[in-house]
Amino acid sequence: MTSQQPLRRLPLAAALSAALLFALPACAQTTPATPAAVAANEPAKVEKNAATGIAKLTLSEKGMERLDLKTDTVKAAKGTSVTLPYAALLYDSSGKTWVYTNPAPRVYQRQPVTVAKVESGVVTASAGPKAGTVVVTVGAAELFGAEFDTAH
Repeated sequence: MTSQQPLRRLPLAAALSAALLFALPACAQTTPATPAAVAANEPAKVEKNAATGIAKLTLSEKGMERLDLKTDTVKAAKGTSVTLPYAALLYDSSGKTWVYTNPAPRVYQRQPVTVAKVESGVVTASAGPKAGTVVVTVGAAELFGAEFDTAH
């Protein structure tokens, strides 16, 4: 003779399993992220200047870690010319030359440069950032990409 007690528990186990199964999708639902939470996870904040079309990029701490930017300083040259590392120079699609300056911590801004000559990895510029200005030498292409990112 077998016990009837395990058979009595079967409907209870089935009901409990069904209740858990229907509760799982509710557990998986997430609340929408707030704009502040999304902004905190963004690598850069891009603020376009309406007059110039040039953006000011403010990198998040995470963005700074990802890019591992390197910088150098613009140096005075003869007359009003300045020199800067060739690694800082960027060319846009129309051939114009630019550098990214670092006017404040985690802030970067593109500035035009008029190249007079390039020799031995050094650019002599007749117009551009002033002597003493910090320019990006590693990671400028990534800043350029962030400035013109069309995905957002």
